[in-house]
Amino acid sequence: MHIGLIGLGKMGFNMRDRLREQGIEVTGFDRDPELTDVTTLDGLVSALPSPRIIWVMVPAGQITDGVVHELSEALSEGDLVIDGGNSKFSDDQIHATLLAQRGIRFVDCGVSGGVWGLANGYGLMAGGSTEDIELAMPIFDALRPEGDRAESFVHVGDIGAGHYAKMVHNGIEYGLMQSYAEGYELLEAKGIVRDVHGTFAAWQKGTVVRSWLLDLLVKALEEDPNLSRIAGYVEDSGEGRWTVEEAIANSVPAPAITAALFARFSSRQEDAPAMKMVAALRQQFGGHAVKPSRQPPG
Repeated sequence: MHIGLIGLGKMGFNMRDRLREQGIEVTGFDRDPELTDVTTLDGLVSALPSPRIIWVMVPAGQITDGVVHELSEALSEGDLVIDGGNSKFSDDQIHATLLAQRGIRFVDCGVSGGVWGLANGYGLMAGGSTEDIELAMPIFDALRPEGDRAESFVHVGDIGAGHYAKMVHNGIEYGLMQSYAEGYELLEAKGIVRDVHGTFAAWQKGTVVRSWLLDLLVKALEEDPNLSRIAGYVEDSGEGRWTVEEAIANSVPAPAITAALFARFSSRQEDAPAMKMVAALRQQFGGHAVKPSRQPPG
């Protein structure tokens, strides 16, 4: 199989490498001349066999809108576009409708795994028709961790369902990170606890709070014991907001996720230890940029 991949940033670059390692031929296109395999979008389209499959891995919103519009003019009937970015689920139907006018197929796919996906594989949540999902299945198989086909991949439903599932996933992620971060601040605040790092490390095996996020928390403290290099300022990618909006729209109580989102807002007003930890965790799993601390290392 030979596919195109648009967007070779933190995620897309690693995905190209993983796909190639798993036997998928990939031609990548990026605006950065040092990363791209071809110099133009038309060059990418020309390099692919029909029916063409192009995976889009660019920032959600206007950039994705622009790429989909360009593809609607460059591709042919029967080709398939997969949006693997963090697009809002309601945008998927708009993109699918635009492409369908030219007979171009569309699948949305939520992707989790961050900068660790190259080595560990990705969790994938796909939305679209059964026929289109089956066409792209070799790509999904190459990206997810090796093992049972049901693990780390799900055909969630029709177009938009994949990104909706990823949105809820990220909302849960907000709440989990906030809980770990508040626990970190509480342990730091009590003088009786002499080894905060060791406490978290002791929870990594055999406890009910063990998780990959906990492993990353321990790693973050190993690299920066006092989190002195990170400011307690945390961005939100938008999916936490969308999750809360959907909770309100569907009358679903979501106090933990909502509070975690509001905590991120408060982080922009103060340099709280808990928010330093949330920033450190986002950097660990996703390679997200952090604000350097203005405080001298302790």
